[in-house]
Amino acid sequence: MASKKVLVIHGPNLNMLGKREPEIYGTTRLDDINKRLAELGKKVGLTVDTFQSNHEGAIIDKIQEASQKYDGLIINPAAYTHTSIAIIDSLLLLKGPVIEVHLSNIYRREPFRHKSMVAGVATATLGGFGHHGYYMALEAIARMLK
Repeated sequence: MASKKVLVIHGPNLNMLGKREPEIYGTTRLDDINKRLAELGKKVGLTVDTFQSNHEGAIIDKIQEASQKYDGLIINPAAYTHTSIAIIDSLLLLKGPVIEVHLSNIYRREPFRHKSMVAGVATATLGGFGHHGYYMALEAIARMLK
């Protein structure tokens, strides 16, 4: 039996993890998170693909592609969390679980970050756990897909 497939999408500026505001986002680099996700995916019986873009249209294209190829999605929309109706609309195409992840607790940050437009269409949301939130989300999706 083929393993279930999960896509992890990292939004704008997450390619700068470890360099950009480490006091908020930590020192773990995106490559390290992606490697750990692939390893954990094998342990929980999932194939994990990752994608990062600073461009809203590229993220939307990847979500549309995911609707045909993946059983679940983890997304850290980063700044698009608070602004992108287009990303929300594309997430509505997905049939499987969608987990929104944030490295920081958006509710302990600036007031403009307190509203997540994505939360209303996500199956679940995790925030404030740093890079561990991605691994928690992957373990949760593995349970949801069983």
